[in-house]
Amino acid sequence: MLAPIQSIARPVSSVIPATGALAAKRTFFAPSEVYNKKQVVITNKVGLDIINDPKLNKGSAFTTDEKDRLGIRGLVPPRPQSLECQYQRCKANLDKIEGPLEKFLFLNNLQNRNETLYYKMILENFVELAPIIYTPVVGEACQKFHKIFTRTRGMYFSTADRGQMSAVAANWPYDDVDVIVVTDGSRILGLGDLGAGGMQIPIGKLTLYVCGGGINPRNVLPIVLDVGTNNKELLNDPLYLGMQHPRLQGEEFHAFVDEWVSAITDRFPKAVIQFEDFMMPNALDLLLKYKDQICMFNDDIQSTGAITLASVLATMRARGGTFADIKKETFLCLGAGSSGVGVCETIVDCIVAEGATREEAYAQFYMFDHKGLLGKGRDDLLPSQQVFMRKEYPGGKTPAELLEKIKPTCLLGLSTTPKLFTKEMLSFVSSYCEKPGIFPLSNPTSRSECTAEEAVEFTNGNLIFASGSPFDPVEYKGKTIQTNQCNNSYSFPGIGLGLVSCRSTRVPFETFQVCARVIASIATPEMLATGKIFPDLTDLRAISLEVGVEVAKMAERMNLATQFPPKGMDWREWLKHNMWQPEYPHIVVKNL
Repeated sequence: MLAPIQSIARPVSSVIPATGALAAKRTFFAPSEVYNKKQVVITNKVGLDIINDPKLNKGSAFTTDEKDRLGIRGLVPPRPQSLECQYQRCKANLDKIEGPLEKFLFLNNLQNRNETLYYKMILENFVELAPIIYTPVVGEACQKFHKIFTRTRGMYFSTADRGQMSAVAANWPYDDVDVIVVTDGSRILGLGDLGAGGMQIPIGKLTLYVCGGGINPRNVLPIVLDVGTNNKELLNDPLYLGMQHPRLQGEEFHAFVDEWVSAITDRFPKAVIQFEDFMMPNALDLLLKYKDQICMFNDDIQSTGAITLASVLATMRARGGTFADIKKETFLCLGAGSSGVGVCETIVDCIVAEGATREEAYAQFYMFDHKGLLGKGRDDLLPSQQVFMRKEYPGGKTPAELLEKIKPTCLLGLSTTPKLFTKEMLSFVSSYCEKPGIFPLSNPTSRSECTAEEAVEFTNGNLIFASGSPFDPVEYKGKTIQTNQCNNSYSFPGIGLGLVSCRSTRVPFETFQVCARVIASIATPEMLATGKIFPDLTDLRAISLEVGVEVAKMAERMNLATQFPPKGMDWREWLKHNMWQPEYPHIVVKNL
């Protein structure tokens, strides 16, 4: 049996920045202010092969000289146009489209034609388009993947490839891969088993790595591990694109992943691998198995934990306290899956870093699943859940039965079940706690434990609200109550930027403590007074820079970094230098 998550030996406090240490020196910058060397791409392709490659295609922006050198004169319109001109045309066409899924399809087609223009579109309109390219719209795109599929992207490793995965990995045409996002499609958002349709999740995540963290889009790879599906509708749908057999389980599943990990790390030894939307217990099993072997992490367990911890720490600041006040909190967590356990373990690590014992930290949590409280008599719990078991209360008790006894100060929703944060619960918590943390984190919006309007109304505006999917600010009794999106987009792009820039060999748990404290330190007192604990997503690249710098420094201190800034550069300058911008590269053709 696998042990529960534990902090690794090095004390967390030795690798994290001091409270608020980054708030004073953060630097927000526009894309045009970032130094970016002229990109050069070397290729064997010419003619239509250039135009049909979305990584190389410039559409109407090829110069006359390029048309001659690349053999495409006459194959594109004669008058060269700028990237800005192309962007204005595309944006005008996008604005004519009304439906969210239709906008998603427009952007998907643009990505499949011209990646540079696609990323410029997203970067110029990030707040508007982030909900389209990722949650909540990506959930519908995954459900309908087999119905809207037009062109392949990324790689699929299926049960038909067992024994041949090294050969399959060799088929990827690019040798430089910095970040891989991989899913088996078993637990897509709050929507369950969507099989091969889960591919839209790695694609969407990598778009956020590029736009939020400045990772070069030529060096990212989305992957689906198709081990089958238990979704009966997909098993019987002739349009379904994945393997139509039940999912591999147990030893068969782990042998499949073992072979894939061996093949992919041999092919791309420097890549950071993000595991995404694996169901429990596989998600935790794989994390514990590989965390000390390769450079990998689990987004649902660890990135979600980091941004949720950042929300909790920022709430301490909003109350006028410090990060150390987290030791006084009482957490009620609805949801005991991979995300629920991961979030709570990350918070436990922070409480321990602030001076509590691990047992004292666990005692601050009351965790519930669909059967009720993880309490006395529950013999169905995984090892990772057992550490949160409350022995003083019978298992199966409902939150309503225990609310008055435990008096939580922070509500964590990771259940994927809507409306679990009831009027009675929200009203009660706000009656004795100043600015309780109300965090309905389930995605998509339809699965949120409550809406922002409900939370504000039932707490009488006395709260800090952060949700998994976006909600607009709420007008209440003449005041604007700010909402926050507790979204992994704030965490993993910066983590990836830092890990890639220093070529870290591993992703220690301290990474997520560092990330959380950086993000929680950014909000100004004026922002906190309105309930706003995170900057706008328009500042995501600036946030990613702050996170990335501290992650790289941490990796260096822990002797995990294998690449360092050139002489004369510090980590901040080096990471800025590495952040990709949507500019057309100079294309060099060899071996003509």
